[in-house]
Amino acid sequence: MAKILRGDIIWANLEPTQGNEQAGKRPVLVLSHDIFNERSGTVIAVALTSQPQNAGFPLTLALKTKKGLKKSWVKISQIQILSVARLDNHIGRVTDEELQQVIQGLNEIIN
Repeated sequence: MAKILRGDIIWANLEPTQGNEQAGKRPVLVLSHDIFNERSGTVIAVALTSQPQNAGFPLTLALKTKKGLKKSWVKISQIQILSVARLDNHIGRVTDEELQQVIQGLNEIIN
């Protein structure tokens, strides 16, 4: 697999799941720094969904349309540590502004 970078959107297999976790094969947004991704064998990521979301920011963030991806929302509240073995094809990247908004939303949820 190619180098995994912060801000990448990548297909991931999220099975098995429990409770209200996002399930199945779906895109995720990588939040962890490049060096962490390279050395740990894991990434910190949040799930994306193509289903319109009722919850607004900071729980979700609508992304600008990306080539190869339906209209999507970042489910900021669905943060996970994933083995790189769960990751598949690279889809694209978010903008620096979108990445900063997701991180800001995460900070609002946990601080």
